[in-house]
Amino acid sequence: MRREHLLANGKRLILLEGDITRVPVDAIANAANSALVGGGGVDGAIHRAGGPAIMAELDRMRAAVAPLAAGQAVATSAGNLPARFVFHAVGPIWHGGGRGEAEALASCYRVCLDLAEQKGLRSISLPSISTGIYAYPIDAAAQIAIGQILDFLDRRAISVAEVWMVLFGASAFTAYEAALKTATAR
Repeated sequence: MRREHLLANGKRLILLEGDITRVPVDAIANAANSALVGGGGVDGAIHRAGGPAIMAELDRMRAAVAPLAAGQAVATSAGNLPARFVFHAVGPIWHGGGRGEAEALASCYRVCLDLAEQKGLRSISLPSISTGIYAYPIDAAAQIAIGQILDFLDRRAISVAEVWMVLFGASAFTAYEAALKTATAR
């Protein structure tokens, strides 16, 4: 499934059900863990598809940056991925919503989008951060992600023209599609 939303300024948000490691963009955001050691889900898929060069870069920077706080990200090259960079963003673990999870999740998206802008990139793909093993409720996460992306594309993006929200499974796609409909109906 795919849905495209064109903003008045010509920027595009594309929702895609698929494999984030196969979408050709300038940067791919990764749902990383705070230790930056690789894991399962999106993180595992990105490391498998990107090859050992990504982990080698993380190994070299780990002592200086890890543990990385929720809401923060670091950049590496993309190895064998169809991208130039991977932005490793640490999402919050869901504890019921009273421990700053919403702000940390919003920060993940802002930081990745800002990194793309700082590097003068044209396109970025983002996964649904924290909604797997970190158990963030998908509907709430979708509203945060879509809100951050639309705000960025509408107000702050200069070089970034396309943001791809690449979602694993029909239920994730449906949640993000509903969040987009709600956000653009205002």
